[in-house]
Amino acid sequence: MPRAIWKGSITFGLVNVPVALYPAENRSELHFSLLDRRNNAHVRYRRVNEITGEEVPWSEIVKAYEIEEGEAVILDEDDFKRAEVESTQAVEIEDFVDLDAIGYVYFDKPYYLVPGKRGEKGYALLRETLRRTGKVGIAKVVIRTRQYLAALIPEGDALVLDLLRFHQELRSPAQLELPGRDLAQYNVSDRELAMAEKLVEAMSSEWQPGKYHDDYRETLMKWIERKAKEGAAALPSPEELAAARAPGAEVIDISELLRKSVEQTARERGREEAAPRKSRRKEPAEA
Repeated sequence: MPRAIWKGSITFGLVNVPVALYPAENRSELHFSLLDRRNNAHVRYRRVNEITGEEVPWSEIVKAYEIEEGEAVILDEDDFKRAEVESTQAVEIEDFVDLDAIGYVYFDKPYYLVPGKRGEKGYALLRETLRRTGKVGIAKVVIRTRQYLAALIPEGDALVLDLLRFHQELRSPAQLELPGRDLAQYNVSDRELAMAEKLVEAMSSEWQPGKYHDDYRETLMKWIERKAKEGAAALPSPEELAAARAPGAEVIDISELLRKSVEQTARERGREEAAPRKSRRKEPAEA
């Protein structure tokens, strides 16, 4: 069983149901390493100052919000704490609405809610009430210091907490150039529409989610397994890495040495010219 990422309660009216939150997703994304083609060593990322080119330690990094080009407001931890909402560990239902009233573009990420100790009765009561009324609960919940809008939806024996996008997070379709509903304007005939409807009917079936697979991932994994059998690439051993990092194996940047040499020479000559000149014996003037 997966680990709960959050424990709290569902509240509606004076009813309080203890629950735990579990991810409903089981993502199986492929993660790839980046290697240097020349020696198969891992490529690392560094935090570099864009002016000096030097690496910046985490202790010297601050967050900033750029209000316009060339200007930014720097924020510290106290600034973020001012904006934090109170973490009540509760799914606080504010409204009940028809499920069909929520546009599918608002749904973002699902979680399962599991009843806690002595919470089974309240859990079952809420789930069946939602099912019979055709309603879903609209709530706000704080997960890891961030507040989310969510819909509480009955799904089989479970209550699903589906995080919703806030309205301001969605672009309006009115901002896009889309064809209108006057089909005659686009020369769509009744005959074409009837044929398209027949095609949809012919291709219609029951929803079977297990029928669909990630073809790209499956094909790629088969190819990776085949290449692994043929011989996987050997990565540098810890000893090889240690030897490569030894002072004698350091790669010398000639252009950087030249630049530093020119600067050093200029400084030294500048000091020599600024120093008082030693008195020299003057030659006797011609008569």
